[in-house]
Amino acid sequence: MNRTTLGVALVLISATCFGVMSIFAVYAYRDGASVLGLLTIRFALAAVLFSLYIGVARVKIRLTMRELLALFILGGVLYATMSFTFFTAVQYISPSLAALLLYSYPVFVAVLSARVDKERLNRRVVLSLLLAMAGLVLVLGTSFADVNPLGIVFGVVSALLYSIYIVLSNRVVKSVPSVVTSGSVTMFTALTLLVVSLSTNQFQLHFGVQAWLAIGGIILFPTIIAMVTFFYGLNIIGSTKASILSMIEPLVTILASALLIGDRLTIAQWIGGGAVLLGALLVMIKQPEEGSLVPE
Repeated sequence: MNRTTLGVALVLISATCFGVMSIFAVYAYRDGASVLGLLTIRFALAAVLFSLYIGVARVKIRLTMRELLALFILGGVLYATMSFTFFTAVQYISPSLAALLLYSYPVFVAVLSARVDKERLNRRVVLSLLLAMAGLVLVLGTSFADVNPLGIVFGVVSALLYSIYIVLSNRVVKSVPSVVTSGSVTMFTALTLLVVSLSTNQFQLHFGVQAWLAIGGIILFPTIIAMVTFFYGLNIIGSTKASILSMIEPLVTILASALLIGDRLTIAQWIGGGAVLLGALLVMIKQPEEGSLVPE
């Protein structure tokens, strides 16, 4: 196996692991886990793992106060809120719909970049936006009466927050090593979630066995395996190719939902989902080598 093939394989493994994350969340919710409790445990462990890696690899950490504040805003505010809204969406709508809503974020990134960075909205970006919007209408409109509107709101908000996170991250922390950035963002996310869950009395560990197994699955697959394989693959093939390959994530979610929890999409929703992913793909193909700081 050559180096490029290895990089592709690692990113595909990562996307597959991330794709089953919301399925584990469904099982955890069914056995007593709360959104805040689940996320606090997940990100706390991720922060510990990043800290161990930084210590073992002897990565030098040199952050200015401005960079530290930026990292706190990115992790403690934006990423924590995005994670909460996405996992809350999974409580109200199927993991498939939540994943498709989240993966409209590249289109929002293009629009925000046009506003913030004065990037021109060319024909490809406009086409991407139209495709994604039409796709969302098909995905949601065909069975809107059967879909909880609150779940849709949380899903769309999670995509918007993630797009803001990406746009800001590529403006304020370019000089910080990616592993330091990811570790810091994860740590601030964990701290924010811990404070909120404790203050609202939602940090409790009295889950059923199924919930603990599901949380263990989230820790093992989309936290440990997915993060390690993503960063190794990213270093080999670059962030643009990695982002494009990661587009299989919602497809994995849809297939896993169908196989494990009996979730089904209509033909119109499949077409709409395809339009959403195609719109996102068209945006990412034209993007320079940049990627999100922390995988989902």
